[in-house]
Amino acid sequence: MRIGIAGLGRMGAAMAARLIEVGHEVTVWNRSAAKTKPLVDAGAKVAASPAELTRAVDAIMTCLTVPDAIDQVYGAAAGLLAGDLKGKLVIEMSTVRPGVEIALAEKVRAKGAAFVECPVGGSTGPARQGKLIGLMGAEPADAARAKPILDQLCRRLEHCGPVGSGELMKFTVNMPLMIYWQALGEALATSRSLGLDPDRVMDLLSDTSGGPNVLKVRGPAVAKQLKGADAGPVTFDLDSGLKDLRAMLAEGRARGLELPLVERSIACYEEAARQGLGTSEVSVVSAYWAGRKAR
Repeated sequence: MRIGIAGLGRMGAAMAARLIEVGHEVTVWNRSAAKTKPLVDAGAKVAASPAELTRAVDAIMTCLTVPDAIDQVYGAAAGLLAGDLKGKLVIEMSTVRPGVEIALAEKVRAKGAAFVECPVGGSTGPARQGKLIGLMGAEPADAARAKPILDQLCRRLEHCGPVGSGELMKFTVNMPLMIYWQALGEALATSRSLGLDPDRVMDLLSDTSGGPNVLKVRGPAVAKQLKGADAGPVTFDLDSGLKDLRAMLAEGRARGLELPLVERSIACYEEAARQGLGTSEVSVVSAYWAGRKAR
């Protein structure tokens, strides 16, 4: 299939590379043209604008960071909505508040295209391996149309309901994880006086009820962070986690919900970010709080 991808951040680039590998004809666009080079080297074509991208493909995928980026990529003079969308499939994979997707779906459908939201659980490694968890919000017929593409990116694909439902479920999935990194840091601070090797502590935690599944994967990196060593490539940074927590809190308030752990976690993440850790792997918040001096 001819698939276009607009937005080549860590996840967008990883998904584009995966789709090239499984045999799709991929065309890409990104505001920073330099990010297209690795994908061009792997066989992708490049569009000069989002509008031009729509003319070259049958399906368009977007993976963007914030609502402002979505507005620009879709709504600019040469944006996706200015292109040839009639009869095409748009799959929007950003993590934003549900209302952003609902409003965007109306605009895309008005241009004659089908719209599916599908934020994903997982980072760049699972994206490259086709092992993400996809959380679709869509009309049933549109979800069925998107499924063959998304099945090649996801090990599990859930249709959660109409547009907006996927984002709400993404918040449900991410909220305990974002809170956990802060809780882990506080736990490590408590046991710091024992002087145990961080690798040993992470191994123990990952083998107990005190460690979620993610610790089996990220535990060694946290141990490196505790030692002040390079934890390896960043797959999801602290600033992105903070952005998601703020969106969760705003959505909760809009629904009349109290989310005190989210609210407090935001303050803790913000403190870590002020120490220059915003571009580090999100689990750095655990290492920061483990070593933080009492105030």
